[in-house]
Amino acid sequence: MVKNKTIRIDKHGFYGKFGGAYIPEMLFGNVEELRLCYNEVINTSEFQMKFRSLLKDYVGRPSPLYFAERLSEKYKTQIYLKREDLNHTGAHKINNTIGQILMAKHLGKTRIIAETGAGQHGVATATVCALQGLECIVFMGEIDIKRQAPNVARMKMLGAEVRPATSGSKTLKDATNEAIRDWINNPSDTHYIIGSVVGPHPYPDMVAQFQSVISEEMKWQLQEQVGRDYPDYIIACVGGGSNAAGAYYHYLNEPTVKLVAVEAAGLGVETGESAATSVLGTEGIIHGSKTLLMQTKDGQIIEPYSLSAGLDYPGIGPMHAHLIQSGRASTYSVTDNEALAAALELTRLEGIIPALESAHAFASLKKQNFRDSDVIVVNLSGRGDKDLDTYTKFLNKHE
Repeated sequence: MVKNKTIRIDKHGFYGKFGGAYIPEMLFGNVEELRLCYNEVINTSEFQMKFRSLLKDYVGRPSPLYFAERLSEKYKTQIYLKREDLNHTGAHKINNTIGQILMAKHLGKTRIIAETGAGQHGVATATVCALQGLECIVFMGEIDIKRQAPNVARMKMLGAEVRPATSGSKTLKDATNEAIRDWINNPSDTHYIIGSVVGPHPYPDMVAQFQSVISEEMKWQLQEQVGRDYPDYIIACVGGGSNAAGAYYHYLNEPTVKLVAVEAAGLGVETGESAATSVLGTEGIIHGSKTLLMQTKDGQIIEPYSLSAGLDYPGIGPMHAHLIQSGRASTYSVTDNEALAAALELTRLEGIIPALESAHAFASLKKQNFRDSDVIVVNLSGRGDKDLDTYTKFLNKHE
């Protein structure tokens, strides 16, 4: 995996001024052990062979790059969908969990913990734990357990224990807090599979590298389909931002490619019920890294809100904080209703039901001005099976 020359993480784990490892002393040993192993192992031929083999034969990669003809006609441009929804388990999350479970095995860990919001990362973690025969505990907010019931059932069938987080907003932030507490109490036998490009170094870089297979494939797929290996725009939803990091990775230092991050505005950016971190956030520290964070003037976290469980997070990954503040990436904020309408539009035009997270990316199409000749790639990060109850309620109100 190629390291980028300009926008890349430094040896201390920073993208510009964002990143690092702000962790309690009790976690230092775990994080340092992982950092040393990651740097030593990830680019070895043995690790890459195992990783690539599982991506091909187990996950089903490469995921297709699909020309969305009817969607393109509507927006009078050329829209391609990177079909991460067609991966085993139904989302991009499996790319990262495959890599991290191999890392955990290399470290000799026998117990795996994870946090999850929408449940896709929890399912992906439970899946690789079943594959490798390891104990799996997934922390999930009590509210998310109720609104993502199909994924909870999948995790339990795969043999995982789903532990509810009952503090705070009872969503993704709180599930992450519980996972970190568990890791502190079980340092010797446990590996924490973080699901996004968040957390202390090396997690943001490690997860981005495992997800970079997305943009790696896009390069040769675009070359085959449009005669050049780069698009004009890459659009992806961002909560923590792992699907976006993977879609952007091999284009970070190609300024002709416009990077677009789409966040959850919830009920509206100014309503107090939002998760639009790039607009509402200020510099702060959450879950072990310095980034943009929704917080009060005295540093208390402001509870985020989004109908989408996977975007309901008060911060963003440090890579994205750097991309946004440096001007390399532009951002759009999309409300719940805009995302629901976009999901219905994609379904009716292309016969593809997207995850509610991915629907936010599609909703941004209405907010941008494209030329007929532009090539746009939208990262379709997950499928919408888990959101059918939410979609059904929306349909019943509007039809």
